[in-house]
Amino acid sequence: MQFKDREHRSNRFASLTAIAVVLVFIVVAGFITTADTVQQTAWALVPPVIAIALALITKEVYSSLFFGILTGALLFSGYHFEGTINHIFVDGIISVLSDSYNVGILCFLVILGAMVQLMNRSGGSAAFGDWASKHIKTRAGAQLATIALGCLIFIDDYFNCLTVGSVMRPVTDKHKISRAKLAYLIDSTAAPICIIAPISSWAAAVSGFVEGENGMSLFLQTIPYKFYALLTIAMMILMVALKVDFGPMHQHEVNAIEHHDLYTTPERPFENAADEARREGGHLIDMLVPIFSLVICCVIGMIYTGGFFSGVSFIDSFAGSDASVGLVFGSFCALVITLAFYLIRNVLSFNECMDCLPEGFKQMVPAILILTLAWSLKAMTDSLGAKEFVAGVVQGSAKNFLQFLPVIIFMIAIGLSFATGTSWGTFGILIPIVVACFQGIDHNMMILSMSACMAGAVCGDHCSPISDTTIMSSAGAQCLHINHVSTQIPYALTAALSSAIAYIVAGFTKHAVSGLISGFAVLLFAMIAFRHGRVRRNRDGKP
Repeated sequence: MQFKDREHRSNRFASLTAIAVVLVFIVVAGFITTADTVQQTAWALVPPVIAIALALITKEVYSSLFFGILTGALLFSGYHFEGTINHIFVDGIISVLSDSYNVGILCFLVILGAMVQLMNRSGGSAAFGDWASKHIKTRAGAQLATIALGCLIFIDDYFNCLTVGSVMRPVTDKHKISRAKLAYLIDSTAAPICIIAPISSWAAAVSGFVEGENGMSLFLQTIPYKFYALLTIAMMILMVALKVDFGPMHQHEVNAIEHHDLYTTPERPFENAADEARREGGHLIDMLVPIFSLVICCVIGMIYTGGFFSGVSFIDSFAGSDASVGLVFGSFCALVITLAFYLIRNVLSFNECMDCLPEGFKQMVPAILILTLAWSLKAMTDSLGAKEFVAGVVQGSAKNFLQFLPVIIFMIAIGLSFATGTSWGTFGILIPIVVACFQGIDHNMMILSMSACMAGAVCGDHCSPISDTTIMSSAGAQCLHINHVSTQIPYALTAALSSAIAYIVAGFTKHAVSGLISGFAVLLFAMIAFRHGRVRRNRDGKP
C-alpha cells in the first residue's frame, strides 16, 4: 500500500512537472515565433510532440491532446486570442467533425458498439467463450487464435480492431491474458496485415496516391519489401513460441497470471461489461451470424462504393472504394440482420434489442472523444505546413544517400506518422515524392522506397498514442489507452530496429529476401536475448 502511495505521488509530481514545463515552453515560444516564421518548419511538429510526451508522462490522454491542439492554434495565430479560439474550434474540432469521412468512421464505431452489446446480451459472446475454452486449452493457443483471426480479417484496420477484440476478449480473459497483451495482438494484426493485403482499404488508399503508374500493380510489388509488417507478424509468433515478454508488458502479464488482474493499473475500463445480465441458453450461432454478416456486408459495402455493381472489376472496385461509406453501409446491414435474427429466434425481445443501441454508443464514447481530439491535432499540424516541411527534408536527402535512402525514408515515415498519428497522411506526403524521384529512372529503388515509406508509416502509427488505429485497438480490447501505448512501444521499436537493418541490407542488394533474412536474424537474436535476460533475472529473484 505504501509503495502504491509513493508511486502515486511520484506520478503526480512527474505529471505536474511536465505540464509546468510545457506551459513555460508555450510562453517562451510566444516571444521567439510569429505566425509566419512557424510555417513549413520544424515548429509544425511541435504540437503532436507535446501531446505525445504529456500522454506518456501524465498517463492522461484527453488533456494531453488538448494541450497539443492549444499549442498548434497559438503558433498558427501568432498568439492572437480570437484567432486561437477560432482555430481550435472552427478549423479544428468543428471542421473534423464536419468531414464526411470522419463522420462515417464515427457512425461505424457506434454501430459496432451496438452489435457488440447485442452479442453480449444474447449470450453469444459467452457461448463462444465456452466453446473456445473447450478447444483452446493454453495461453499460447489463445494468443495464436487471436493472431490468426486478426490475419483473416484484413479488409480494414478499424473493422479488424473492434471485431477481433469483441470475439477474442472472452477467450483471452479465461486464459488470464492481460488486456494490454490483447490490445497489442489486435493492433499488430490490424495495420500490419492490411498493408500487405491487396484486397483492403489500405491497398485502395495507397493506389490513390500514385500518379502516372498502376497503383495496384505497384502495391503488389512492394509486399515483399514491407519488412516492418512482416517482422511484426514474425515477432508475435516468436513471442508466443518463446514465452517472452519484456518492458512494461511483462508486469501486466505477471499480474494477469499470478493475481488474475487483467488491467494492472487502477483504471479499469469496461471491467463490469462482462457481468451484464444475459439471457440463459446463449448459443454459438448467436455470435457467428453477426460476425459473418458483418464481414460479408462490409465487403459488399466497400465494393459497392467502388462501382462493382456498375461493371467495375472486383480488384478495381476495392481500389476505388470509400472505406468510410462502405463500412457504414455494411455494418448497418449487419446490424439489421442481427436484430432480425435475434427477434426471430426469440433470443432477445424488441425492447431489449433497442436498449442495446444506446449502451453500445456509451461504450464507444471514450474512443470517439480521443479520435476527435486526435483528428483536431492533425488539423493543427496541417495548418502549420508539416507536409511541406517533411517533403523538403525527403527531397533534400534523396540525392545524397542513395543506398541508405530506404532506411532514411523508413525513419522519416516513422517520425511523421508517430507525430501526426496517421499512416494514410504519411502515405499522401511521401509516396508522391518517392514516385517523382525515381519514376522512369530506377524502378527497383522506387519500389523499395515506397515499401519503406509504407512500413515506416505503419510503425509510427503503431507507436503513436494519437493514432486512430491504436485508439481502436484499445477500444477493441477494452484496455486503458495509455497502458496499450506504453506496453506496445518497446515491441514496436524492436521490430523497427530489425526492419531498419533489413532496409540497409536491401538498399545495397536490391533484393527482398536478403533484407528479410537479415532483419529476421536481428529480431530472433533480440527475442532470445530478452528471454535469457528474463530467465536470469527470475533465477536471481529479481522482478
